[in-house]
Amino acid sequence: MSRLLAVTVLVTAAAATAGAQDAENPFTDGPDRRMGETSFRVHCTLCHGYDAQGGAETNGPDLTTGRFRRTSTLAGLFDVIRNGVPGTAMLGINPDVSDRVVWQIITYLDSLTPNLADADLRGDAVAGRALFAGKGNCAACHMVDGDGGRLGPDLSRVGERRDPDELRADLLDPSAEVEPRWWTMTVMRADGSVVEGLRMNEDTFTLRLIDADEQLWAFSKGRLRSFDRVRTSSMPAAGGTLTDAEVDDLIAYLFSLRKES
Repeated sequence: MSRLLAVTVLVTAAAATAGAQDAENPFTDGPDRRMGETSFRVHCTLCHGYDAQGGAETNGPDLTTGRFRRTSTLAGLFDVIRNGVPGTAMLGINPDVSDRVVWQIITYLDSLTPNLADADLRGDAVAGRALFAGKGNCAACHMVDGDGGRLGPDLSRVGERRDPDELRADLLDPSAEVEPRWWTMTVMRADGSVVEGLRMNEDTFTLRLIDADEQLWAFSKGRLRSFDRVRTSSMPAAGGTLTDAEVDDLIAYLFSLRKES
């Protein structure tokens, strides 16, 4: 993933101070990047390294690739920095730090990721867009700019997160690398009825699913007859329905989904 995702809703600086919102980063100028670099080195280098590359001597991952384990959205990244990740070494930033500083850190991280806009693509993005909504049936599970399903990752800025080769691998072998966030589960209730869906949340005692109709379910594990995690992707391989040329077109479209400069 090459650049941070940004969403397209216009906000004011006052709105930004309300916290992580599905909004465009309002602090992206050169001075903001420089302030973000300074703030990063004050608050984040202990785990992520002086240049945000992590490494053997630090506990945190490399933040220069645009790939983030816990989020694929700008608002999600804001929330991770602001509030941390419970149960991990990722602590939230000092609560006395302003939201503006968090946005500036995000701007700094954005500046570290490589720009892949000049990649050589064989397909046609316009044709790929039609495939996404039509023959490929991608919109049934994936959202782009607020339209589509919620059963797969939001692809609104996937071109900033995945290069063309990675997109091809995702399409042709979707089960090769499935993050736990996208596992599915099969649950058998005490009465023998079965519920299947995307694993939204799970802890020691409870679990939550969203089914194919995007209905949310919550269960107490102690009241279930059984539950099984399915670690393969629910997405079918594109090679089963699309030609090689159509896969190229779909890759071109997906790679075009990026923040406008």
